[in-house]
Amino acid sequence: MEIEEVRQGEGLPDYVPEIPDRHPSLLQTFPLILNVALAAVGAIVGMHLITTLGISTNTSILGALVAIAIARMPLAAILPFKSVQQQNLIQSTISSATFGAANCLLIPIGIPFVMGRPELITPMLIGAAVGMFFGTTMLYLQFDSRTFPAKGIWPPGIATAEAIIAGDRGGRRALVLLGGTLLGAIGAYLRIPMSAFGVGFIGNIWALSMFGIGLLIRGYSVPVAGINVMAHFLPHGMMVGAGLVALVQIGMILFQGKRAASGHAGGEEPTVSERQLRRSFGIGSGVFVGGAVLMAILAGLVGEMPTGQFIGWIIFAGAAAIIGQQIVGLAAMHSGWFPAFAVALVFLILSILMGFPPLASAFLVGYVASVSPAFADTGYDFKAGWILRGQGKNRRFELEGRKEQFRAEMLGLLVALVMVILFWRGYFERDLLPPVVRVYAATIAAGIDPGVLRNIMLWAIPGAVLQAVGGPARQLGILLATGLLIPSPLGGWAVLTAIAIRLIARKLYGAASQSYLNIFGAGTIAGDALFGFFNAIVRVRLR
Repeated sequence: MEIEEVRQGEGLPDYVPEIPDRHPSLLQTFPLILNVALAAVGAIVGMHLITTLGISTNTSILGALVAIAIARMPLAAILPFKSVQQQNLIQSTISSATFGAANCLLIPIGIPFVMGRPELITPMLIGAAVGMFFGTTMLYLQFDSRTFPAKGIWPPGIATAEAIIAGDRGGRRALVLLGGTLLGAIGAYLRIPMSAFGVGFIGNIWALSMFGIGLLIRGYSVPVAGINVMAHFLPHGMMVGAGLVALVQIGMILFQGKRAASGHAGGEEPTVSERQLRRSFGIGSGVFVGGAVLMAILAGLVGEMPTGQFIGWIIFAGAAAIIGQQIVGLAAMHSGWFPAFAVALVFLILSILMGFPPLASAFLVGYVASVSPAFADTGYDFKAGWILRGQGKNRRFELEGRKEQFRAEMLGLLVALVMVILFWRGYFERDLLPPVVRVYAATIAAGIDPGVLRNIMLWAIPGAVLQAVGGPARQLGILLATGLLIPSPLGGWAVLTAIAIRLIARKLYGAASQSYLNIFGAGTIAGDALFGFFNAIVRVRLR
């Protein structure tokens, strides 16, 4: 069969939810209390994982498993959680709290701490909070548009929905999910990146193939060819070139009249119109620039630069926040991976090359790093909700449910902010910092050789060409650059092996097999997440 036949949206569960008169509300007293408590736990887990292991596990699907477990408790007060819609609100709250605390807040505020400027943590926290809350808001304003269609892949979102549906239905789907979970846990024990394996069954095949190839090139470039792609800034250049072309492609989607091939075929209209999408970019630009101004004033950056350079930094910071989230969002939608750390590093390098002082570059990378994880993680959660609400067939229910889910996301982020304010000092004073913070600080301290710019511009050319050839539906340049930035050759083999199995299964059993491939992939992701979570807890206790 042709790879081209594997289209986004294929193999989604034939799930027909019960449509009540109103979608369950987040603000019901008992669900609200439980959501806040679970969000607090999720935030603590996220901070522990990011400071001890340098990662935060897939909390969307972990949140789904927690919600399923709660729904099985034989207590009258738990009855509201029999609803898959309530379960989806639970997983959304846990997921946003975990990623918000770990990726969006703790990483940015760690940068001034490592640089020996702890008095600047508060301004960075304020800027990061603006980026985090509005990163989520931007996805809410753009989800189910032509840029980020609800029919996009968003693999962890499909995995989360499949887990909740399997828990609700039981039967063969539950067995396939259980089998995948066991395999995922065993593979994770053997140090095989099973999340990459699981995503290979779900994501866009073209995009994931380039991602897998990028992982292999990064992993074997030194031992096989004796070439260090990172030292030559090849991944960074590819990401810059591909990102610029991706930005042009987004602009074409916004301003061209014809329908985009990546979203709403078959006469279905998006719930976010082109006018609303354009308006979201206008609002986002204003908010992100305003956040940069507020953060810069509070941090005293005005005195660090001449007036012209300061204005240039403000414009660059606002643009970097928007461009970064769009690049990361596209990668997340197509592959299930969001290269937020790497994209922030690219903008940090560009900031240094543009001559901004070290402190301004530090605040810029922290600001950019706060936006993208919230944007991408919300996309996963909304995709799960879209499936559980019947894939948009009931427009009223979809919009109502998405609004409640947005409230759940914001609640999780608010709890994350409170938890970080309460506990960051305890982590940092014990020298427990996210490892990527030291990378950012070291890059700022070392500066960038002028020759680096030449390498970045050189490798930007193939990145741009590949992105242009693949088009907005495949994101070839973005995904190859993403793979090149991640040192995981086993992940490359895992992704490509899953794709090969997927193509063989579809050849033998047809497109109908994709639904069970999705469930199996969801299980392997869940197994990997569960093992990673409990292994992290054990390691933290041993310390």
